[in-house]
Amino acid sequence: MSLAEGAAGVLAGLSYHFYGSAHLLRADDLVVRGKVSELLAAARHSVQAAEREYRREFLPEPSREKPRPDAQAVADARTLERLGAAIGALEGHVRSLPVPENDRLGQRFRAEAATLQLLLDADRELVGQAEFLRSVLESAGARWMLENGASLAGQIGAIEAAIQTRRDVLVF
Repeated sequence: MSLAEGAAGVLAGLSYHFYGSAHLLRADDLVVRGKVSELLAAARHSVQAAEREYRREFLPEPSREKPRPDAQAVADARTLERLGAAIGALEGHVRSLPVPENDRLGQRFRAEAATLQLLLDADRELVGQAEFLRSVLESAGARWMLENGASLAGQIGAIEAAIQTRRDVLVF
């Protein structure tokens, strides 16, 4: 399944109108940003759950025999914590994305149809990337996340690029 197909599947049934009318533009924008935020929140919750489980298993309470935690386990737990924080930051970026303006100045200097098509393409990419991250992390455990940190960083980078592309569409 491609990212575009995944995005279409996620948006199906959400009253997403694919920018069919200028009056629906803001409503569609809110639907997209809300859905992407949900997907990223689910991904972040998966990472946080894996981190809690990892800490429970590898960072037990100090005892007389072992008063200090294993340094590698602490580093790994912090890596998981940073991964969750990075996904949470993405969620915040999505919530603060610029809204398509509906003013005369924007309509005068920007080709509305072309802009809406670019925004639609950017939204599909953003939803597809967020759904992919959520689906990957949904069943992944802490060990898998730690072993595949580079690919997860690449996926986070792809979402950041999609967010930036979407921002660039609305700047004229």
